[in-house]
Amino acid sequence: MTAALRACLAVAALSTVTASTVDSYTEEILNARQRRVERLTAPDGWLSLIGLHFLQPGANTIGTATDNGIVLAAGPKHFGTASLAPDGKVTFTPAADAAVQIDGRAAGPTELKLGVDGKPTLVTSGTVSFYLIERGGRLALRVKDSAAPRRTNFLGLDYFPLDRTWRVEARWVPFDPPREVPITNIIGNVSKERVPGKAVFEREGRTFELYPIVEGPNEPLFFVISDATSGKESYSAARFLDAEWPVDGKVVLDFNKAVNPPCAFTPFATCPLPPKENQLPIAVTAGEKKYRGEHE
Repeated sequence: MTAALRACLAVAALSTVTASTVDSYTEEILNARQRRVERLTAPDGWLSLIGLHFLQPGANTIGTATDNGIVLAAGPKHFGTASLAPDGKVTFTPAADAAVQIDGRAAGPTELKLGVDGKPTLVTSGTVSFYLIERGGRLALRVKDSAAPRRTNFLGLDYFPLDRTWRVEARWVPFDPPREVPITNIIGNVSKERVPGKAVFEREGRTFELYPIVEGPNEPLFFVISDATSGKESYSAARFLDAEWPVDGKVVLDFNKAVNPPCAFTPFATCPLPPKENQLPIAVTAGEKKYRGEHE
């Protein structure tokens, strides 16, 4: 990202803050927004995503040429072949004339790992890379390009005005045992997610509750929400909100930190949709607005 773009984004972020001086809370929010832009615009950030291709059993030829089984939006004409075996193993064999690296070095046929306990096997040629993911019991290649137009033409982020009343201290109601809630993603896959409790809060004289899911043992509570701004001022499908685990029966929901899911920026992400419990009937006029760029 160029210095000019960083300066432009900083000005845009500051323009949403009406206070004449930047106090510690405002500074916290602005720093979080700057870090978010840095993650989005990183060479391997969500804006670099250019493809999601599900593998078929057997040999899957890969490249930009139309004679490939998987036709990429960028990269070499013939990248190589990913072979999906009956036991679920995927072996990638680079094409003879392609300048391909696997995990940063030249290599021959290599089994692609999902990276459940670490980084997935990364296959790279020039600015384009891909790795293996699993969605709904199927294996797919997630393809990225650091030169993708969505990254190079990024327009910045827009926010509702900073509003401290949307920093809510909610009551935490634990579930014993934790519940399992079906979560549907944007491509229709359904998974059962563990919900350890619910956050209950009041707004406009009404009581609301939100269910978080748990992504890992050391991860924050993860809320997928929608509200009356969805599809209007904010992204239609959902927004995401992280919160620290409860302390003394309280959990802080700071809606000023609500952000768009990756699906707001690219059609190749597989974002979760909010469960019915998290579809708020009020307008949450805080956090990130819809992206004004190419994908909505």
